[in-house]
Amino acid sequence: MAPQVSSPGTSAAGAPKPRAGVPLWRVGKPDPLLAGAVETARAALLDAVDAEQVGRHLGAKSEGERLVTHLFECLRPGYRGWQWYVTVARVSRSKIVTVSELGVLPSEDSVLAPEWVPWSERVRPEEREQAILDAAAEGIEVADEAEAEDEDLEDDAREAEEQLEAEGITDIDDEID
Repeated sequence: MAPQVSSPGTSAAGAPKPRAGVPLWRVGKPDPLLAGAVETARAALLDAVDAEQVGRHLGAKSEGERLVTHLFECLRPGYRGWQWYVTVARVSRSKIVTVSELGVLPSEDSVLAPEWVPWSERVRPEEREQAILDAAAEGIEVADEAEAEDEDLEDDAREAEEQLEAEGITDIDDEID
């Protein structure tokens, strides 16, 4: 049997490959009236943001029965690769399109901020040593956070052992039996 070849938009099993910013559960054929409401969606978006920040219409995604999200290119500075979204809905048997929400979502090409890293992990060891030396030169006592945490853990373990001994438990297996 020949191996399956998938196109760029599909997985090896032939199912559509999910796009960033659009959850997997959003499936189905969009409501034709809502899918055609591109200008209504654009007008709602232009009420919220400047026209030069909204690019071309990228498509419409079904969110469920009578609920469609329109995607527009985001041209806002600092949001390269992001997409504006406008979700529209309608009541059963109605021809009136209502805007539910709008906002901006990242896509697979989006520039995102890196994950946050605590200060103690961002500082290089030589910078930490220099900061301790500078503080010592100024007469400031500096406690190394890692050493202080280790001492606290040792104290906690020692207290737990003392409490077990006071209760007559010398081995953790004694308590289980």
